[in-house]
Amino acid sequence: MARDPLFLIAAFACLAVLAVLVIGVGGFARGGAFNRKYGNKLMQLRLLLQFIAVVLIVVFVWFARRGG
Repeated sequence: MARDPLFLIAAFACLAVLAVLVIGVGGFARGGAFNRKYGNKLMQLRLLLQFIAVVLIVVFVWFARRGG
């Protein structure tokens, strides 16, 4: 399972979500110009990446159940 390319892509997408979340929370905690300039964009990017990650996970589970 861990060598399945779709699994690896889904795992990478989850790590990308985590990275954007950490950057966003760090920027929010510090406040200042960075948060004012990039806070909303980081939230939008996180939501997009979460959507992609969830779709990839659902597709992976679907293929795994079908035996493909």
